[in-house]
Amino acid sequence: MKINERKVRLTELILRCLVCVLALVAAILIVTDTQVREIFTIQKKAKYTDMKALVFLVVVNGMAAAYSLVHAVRCVVGMMKGSVLFSKPLAWAIFSGDQAIAYLTVAGLAAAAQSAAFAKLGQPELQWMKICTMYGRFCNQVGEGIGVALLASIGMVMVSCISALGLFRLYGGNKAWQSSPSRW
Repeated sequence: MKINERKVRLTELILRCLVCVLALVAAILIVTDTQVREIFTIQKKAKYTDMKALVFLVVVNGMAAAYSLVHAVRCVVGMMKGSVLFSKPLAWAIFSGDQAIAYLTVAGLAAAAQSAAFAKLGQPELQWMKICTMYGRFCNQVGEGIGVALLASIGMVMVSCISALGLFRLYGGNKAWQSSPSRW
């Protein structure tokens, strides 16, 4: 493998491992978050399943972690064998999978952030109260989980860019760079 190819493959491996860890940490932060509040004599327990957007975020982060782990293993095997991706159908499958997971992580993050904004700020016009004033610790940990999920989502978008590079390079996009001495 060329030096540049090794750097790209190493970057892809590091990003996939990072996405796996970050998505897993985000899911664990959100799933393990509970807080019990006693209002008069009634105890109300806040948990992530109370907000469907958080359930979606946990599922998407679990999928992203599993997907990234599988492809990290694929990257390690490819680097050990010294082989490079030459199959267009496989490149399309990896690119499509990376795009789908990247879009899902962004969608899950957007839904959870919107729900968190409603929980933090309320919606006076609809008489929705600020839940985070009652469940402060719960909201803080969910916020941390959403922050970590944001990092995982950014990492997944970067991974999908690398897979796009790998795919479109198979169609001869690299020849223009080699034949012209100056691009401008």
